[in-house]
Amino acid sequence: MTVFSFDLDTPDPVRLGLIILQADETIERDFRRLLPMETAVHVSRVPSGLEVTQETLLAMQAHLPAAAGLFPDALRFDAVGYACTSGASVIGSARVAELVRAGANVEAITDPVQALIAACRAGGITRLALLSPYVEDVSDMLRQRLAGGGVDTPVFGSFNVAEESKVARIAPASVIDAATRLGADPSVEAVFLSCTNLRTLDLLEEVEVRIGKPVFSSNQVLAWHLCKLAGAPMAPGFGQLMAQA
Repeated sequence: MTVFSFDLDTPDPVRLGLIILQADETIERDFRRLLPMETAVHVSRVPSGLEVTQETLLAMQAHLPAAAGLFPDALRFDAVGYACTSGASVIGSARVAELVRAGANVEAITDPVQALIAACRAGGITRLALLSPYVEDVSDMLRQRLAGGGVDTPVFGSFNVAEESKVARIAPASVIDAATRLGADPSVEAVFLSCTNLRTLDLLEEVEVRIGKPVFSSNQVLAWHLCKLAGAPMAPGFGQLMAQA
């Protein structure tokens, strides 16, 4: 055997982590478009229930440290995102951060709820129309968390789905119709399309044009906030306000 000497390169300049649900079929594809190709994103998954209830969402707490612990040990991450809007609303962003830090070496931690509140503050938005795929009690927890962050959701609509597997199958035309109808209400300043598994990325611009207001999605604001926290660029072209904030 011939043994060769070698040199070591430095790690990637920006290191992001993403903890996604076992059932999520959408966010990885979205993040490939939302982030520049040169941005390193390491992905781990956390077990999630077949149905989305407060109980199944809370159950993820027990698995978050282990999911975070599957990231490469040699890396210190600039930012890690827990990619579950409803999970973050039920568990709470502070508790999510505590659990992720138990498993990963990370500078900053965010989630879609925290990211949405940050995006609304950046844009001076305090009143949202909220479209959720989930049943009412799960969505109510999200609305309470947003209100605690200074963002009211006086206009609310839902597809009232309990099974997670159905969320990624909701037709884009159905999302566009519902979001447009909610966003047309003059009492709101923007629309939020909740859930990382809902296919929304290609719909944002069309709904914004229809209603003349900013439209946010879980994956969009999460990618934006991760980039903000890490000091990294975000790929252009995904929403009016994201380009300005």
